[in-house]
Amino acid sequence: MKALILKALKENINHYISGEQISNQIGVSRTAIWKHISELRHEGYHIESSSRKGYRLISAPEHLSAAEIQAELNTNCFGKNIIYYDTITSTNNAAKEAAAKGCDEGTVVIADRQTAGKGRLGRSWVSPPNSGIWMSVVLRPEILPVQAQFITILAAIAVGRAIEQIAGITIGIKWPNDIVINRKKVCGILTEISAEIEQINYIVLGIGVNVNLDKDDFPDDIKHSAASIKSETGSTVSRKKLVVRILENLESLYKNLYKKEFYDNAKADLINEYKKYSVTLGNRVKAIYQNKTIEGYAEDITENGELIIRSDNGEQHTILSGEVSVRGLYGYI
Repeated sequence: MKALILKALKENINHYISGEQISNQIGVSRTAIWKHISELRHEGYHIESSSRKGYRLISAPEHLSAAEIQAELNTNCFGKNIIYYDTITSTNNAAKEAAAKGCDEGTVVIADRQTAGKGRLGRSWVSPPNSGIWMSVVLRPEILPVQAQFITILAAIAVGRAIEQIAGITIGIKWPNDIVINRKKVCGILTEISAEIEQINYIVLGIGVNVNLDKDDFPDDIKHSAASIKSETGSTVSRKKLVVRILENLESLYKNLYKKEFYDNAKADLINEYKKYSVTLGNRVKAIYQNKTIEGYAEDITENGELIIRSDNGEQHTILSGEVSVRGLYGYI
């Protein structure tokens, strides 16, 4: 309800819209509208009111509340239910709890700050307030568990597209799903799955984007490899607009892929787009997995998103994303 009122105000920003107009538009009483307007003011929205003219939105705070995101979101499923926290340990943990209780597909858990953000392979993720996107999306695809690894490919493309669309900067993808700008990581994606042998109960897709962090916000041990959109472009980016675009891209790609058979043209198209973004292919890399270390050239990516490395002795290795850490031999890439 609040999101609909906010949307009506935003569509008439700097102009008055009467309570009666809003009431007719969204089908609630003028008393309910007044109540939600009061709540929005408490949240930092500057809204003027006139007994004769109605309400006028003057300015809005830059935060990631459900109402603020949903007022601009154009999706059918993703983000229709948003659970927002000022501070949380991990959005992935909260999303798994919500998923286990039966929340709808497309539910988004988002926080302004994480105190124990999670990265791949047990790593931590720096998540300071007012500076990044820390969110998780609940998915319930009707696919086999073995097919779920492709979700990370889809998510990387969705986020990469969104950053290019909003920030106007070219991105790359380091296999399997790190978004990089100028050879530094700005986004990580963590996929956690609850499944049985032939059935997925749910997937939690965690997305962490360093949006407006300054260089000094990163710990010394990762300053050489981590960055934000702001630190690489010199410009502040709207986190809200980026969240909206990520969710819109994600839903579009996800629905297009899973409305058909899994192995079809939609999947092939995504792999081809992923390869164009790849900064791993053609580079010399080191992969550590199954107690083995492999050095060689990243030669190709399979139709399932697996990385093919050809070692110096000519042997070909197919690497699964869930079991390996890949690093370039000449820096982060």
